[in-house]
Amino acid sequence: MPMTPASGVEPRRRSTRHQRAWYWYDWANSAYVTTTATVLMGPYLTTVANRAACPGQPASQSCTAHLSVLGLQVSPGSLYPYVTTVTTVLSALLLIVVGAVADRAPRPQRLLGWFAGVGALAASAMVLVQGTAWQLGIVLVMIASLCLGASMVVYDGILCRIAPPDDRDRVSSRGWALGYVGGGLLLAANFALLNLGPRVGIGTETAVRISLLSAGLWWGLFTVIPVVGLRDLPPRELAEGLPPEAAPERGAVRGAFAQLHDTFTELRGYPQTLLFLLAYLFFNDGIQTVIGSSSLYGSLELGISQSQVLLTFLVVQLVAVGGALLFGRVAARFGAWRTVLGGLVVWTLVVGVAYFVPARVFAAFLALGILIGLVMGGTQALTRSLYSQLVPRGRESEFFSLYQAMERGTSWFGTLIFGVVHQLTHSYRLSIVALVAFFVVGGVLLARVDVREGIRAAGNEAPSVV
Repeated sequence: MPMTPASGVEPRRRSTRHQRAWYWYDWANSAYVTTTATVLMGPYLTTVANRAACPGQPASQSCTAHLSVLGLQVSPGSLYPYVTTVTTVLSALLLIVVGAVADRAPRPQRLLGWFAGVGALAASAMVLVQGTAWQLGIVLVMIASLCLGASMVVYDGILCRIAPPDDRDRVSSRGWALGYVGGGLLLAANFALLNLGPRVGIGTETAVRISLLSAGLWWGLFTVIPVVGLRDLPPRELAEGLPPEAAPERGAVRGAFAQLHDTFTELRGYPQTLLFLLAYLFFNDGIQTVIGSSSLYGSLELGISQSQVLLTFLVVQLVAVGGALLFGRVAARFGAWRTVLGGLVVWTLVVGVAYFVPARVFAAFLALGILIGLVMGGTQALTRSLYSQLVPRGRESEFFSLYQAMERGTSWFGTLIFGVVHQLTHSYRLSIVALVAFFVVGGVLLARVDVREGIRAAGNEAPSVV
């Protein structure tokens, strides 16, 4: 019996075989998201870019020279945020097409495997980025990020096939929690390598490159589990009770672009879904920019050592496991919509407090990381499951492509603002505080979403508590 507001007790549910296989892709890709995209690649690529722009200058000194990127003059400290921005613009074009194709694919787990495989290969090849080879770093970051986004379109769309409405908050939260465990384990191993490496003759830069390689291999190897475990996934019309005529033509790419035209035309007929996406555009940009730029902020603005930054992110991963599960329980009682709104209030406080964190005070930076970990997993997991209720039946991957174009590590406006503010002021403190606006605007828009009306308009069954 589903939980009711009066009972306030969530029944204990067992995960199905498909759900257990599905969880493992969070475990697989979180190693790349954490070790590479969030912690190491930003500062490392910035160091490589600084070395190219200011040869012979000590790494501890700020480089005021510029790099020429396609004829544009770019500050080395702004390079990584700009790369993220450009990648996201490309994602906005690519991922929508991926979603339309995935909705028509008879075996979406194969698409998941192909995208993850290419992304993992690019992530592993980051071990070759050294010296002044910042151009190679840019190319590999873009390939890995695009493939991550494409794989997540397919992955998130599968959630609707394997979990009924009342189970999606739980399933999504468990996936995120398992992802933080996996990402945290590899991060712990890389933390040990960076700290113990010098004792056995492994320099810091070599240790970073080995860590980048390990994240790519982890992503590729563990993706095998969901690809194999979901191999007998039932056709969508059977899994969701759609009539046969509502199912898209099997195995065909033909018609995908026509379906895209229909998506943008029909999206106006789902005003609550559209409003949710607009809110998500803002607050997710804020979340992703904070996560993706926090290692830059800690290393280059606050003067926190690389090993201390790694330790902080390791703690963040551990706290995020509990945070994701805690938010799932809170949502079962109060609903995902209210829980996400509460999480955005905390995010606003996090950004405001970050501006005042004193330089070279590791305890303050660690405390800030703990606060981030508490809300990071929960808000992201519940946002995914909440959105799944608002997408029309039979168009899950396609609508999730709109969602995924703005998902983790692919925010564009936030990173653009972050990079521009730094280029103009040479201060990451001002860059980070500028992100408050994203949480405020996103929260105000989300508060205006009528979730029950959106679920009804999409033709979905409403969960007991929204």
